[in-house]
Amino acid sequence: MFNHRYITPDQLAGFDNYKYSAVDTNPLSVYVMQHLWNKVVKVVPLWIAPNLLTLSGFLIILVNYFLLCFFDWNYTASGVGHEHIPNWVWISAAVGNFLAYALDSIDGKHARRTQSSSPLGELFDHGLDSWAASVFPLSLFSIFGCDSGEAGLSTRTMYSVSCIVLFTFMLSHWEKYNTGVLFLPWAYDISQVSLTLVYILTAIVGVDAYHKPLFLNFYMTEILIALLTGCSLLIAFPQTLYNIYKAHQQKALLKTSLYEGLLPLISPTLLFTLLSVWVAFSPCGILSKQPRLVLWMVGVAFSNVTCRVIICQMSNTRSELFHWLLLPLLLLVGASVSGLLGIMEEIAFLVFTLFVTAAHVHYGVCVGRQLSQHFNIYAFSLKKRGGN
Repeated sequence: MFNHRYITPDQLAGFDNYKYSAVDTNPLSVYVMQHLWNKVVKVVPLWIAPNLLTLSGFLIILVNYFLLCFFDWNYTASGVGHEHIPNWVWISAAVGNFLAYALDSIDGKHARRTQSSSPLGELFDHGLDSWAASVFPLSLFSIFGCDSGEAGLSTRTMYSVSCIVLFTFMLSHWEKYNTGVLFLPWAYDISQVSLTLVYILTAIVGVDAYHKPLFLNFYMTEILIALLTGCSLLIAFPQTLYNIYKAHQQKALLKTSLYEGLLPLISPTLLFTLLSVWVAFSPCGILSKQPRLVLWMVGVAFSNVTCRVIICQMSNTRSELFHWLLLPLLLLVGASVSGLLGIMEEIAFLVFTLFVTAAHVHYGVCVGRQLSQHFNIYAFSLKKRGGN
């Protein structure tokens, strides 16, 4: 069941020659958090595999998310007149978010500490990050909800914010695809610290505090969205273009043409275009009916597309032009917006969401098994295959 070989022989050969190269210029990370993580990692027992830390962090993120799902499935619990999410859930979210942040920050350090660094570990880390990137905002949305008047978020705003977050994540790996260097985004550390603090603040003051303007006539939701959009469009995107331009000036670009350089962006662009058409023209208003599932499916589909780009980037192989997932999505969107599905649209969407999620999990497990066999290692143990 999980023996399918997604990675090509050329990609496996590329992984054999892979060397990790990253640059971190974020002052919060360099001058504050890295010093903390250097101390924290010393507490981790040497027998624990780094990938266990990575997986544990991701599972904590999912537990937080599903806990919020239980109390606030339709993003209405924070609205006026609704039964609010208990304060202990926000405390749990804050603790869980910071623990996940810590585990994600020390897994690479622990790998170097145990001399077990491998391309599999990096791919596992970035692959789960690509999925977690969508889960973070989906959890944050429960603080404001979509039934809180001016203080809330419309479902379309939630969708737009999710797309911006995922677009920003993709930028760093598209940048590395062209330059060979991963310029760690400033937004990550800032967002994780901010998210933890917002959860703590919510536990203290309650969600009703956000129903009033925080500064002049601006609500907390408007301020957070402005910061998020500004960081993505005014900092991350220009910085990415500058780094690629600088590599071009230094004749250090890995791709020889504009087409080759832009290739990884084609499938994500088509994916977001098709999803946006569905959201905008759905006869049953699928986003309003199933906001949590729509946003979940967007994140999972994006993660699968991104993982394939990361594999091409790490193996220095050519990115695919069209992701296979785009074909069934195109057919489903066409059948939905044309009215062909009629009352079956919501059921078809639910089936597609389950299919995409299962396909992504299958992809991740198969790729992990394939690379662990190729490098003669275990994904979650420091023992070598063959008992050495």
